[in-house]
Amino acid sequence: MAAERRAEAVWEGNLVQGSGRFTVGSGAFGEMPVTWASRTEKPDGKTSPEELIAAAHASCFAMALSFVLGEGGNPPERLEVSATSTFEEADGGFRISRMQLDVRGRVPGLDEEGFRSAVEQAEQGCPVSNALRGNVDISVSARLEG
Repeated sequence: MAAERRAEAVWEGNLVQGSGRFTVGSGAFGEMPVTWASRTEKPDGKTSPEELIAAAHASCFAMALSFVLGEGGNPPERLEVSATSTFEEADGGFRISRMQLDVRGRVPGLDEEGFRSAVEQAEQGCPVSNALRGNVDISVSARLEG
């Protein structure tokens, strides 16, 4: 199985005063505005590539963890994953340097140790984690809720 997804972006003007917009091929949401200021200062209702990567990572990780838990016989009742990407200036350029994942789960029949083990397996199997690995410092905190 192979799936391809498409997005398109248009940018007008220079980096600091210019602006752009993008659309996704699925039509899941309309045209989205992006600016340099939305990356480095105040979002003002606009998004950034880093926010989109954080959203992709959070949703991918939630799916990966759901899979691991289900395969282990403990399907989750609820998973909440928050991802925070850090965009910073480094070595004369800019980069996404860190991704922090905060995971909370409600998984009947599973103890804290089992949950942490599943989280570790999910981090190793998550396609977005694997795409970022080696270039972005990924850290994960996890908490099992009653």
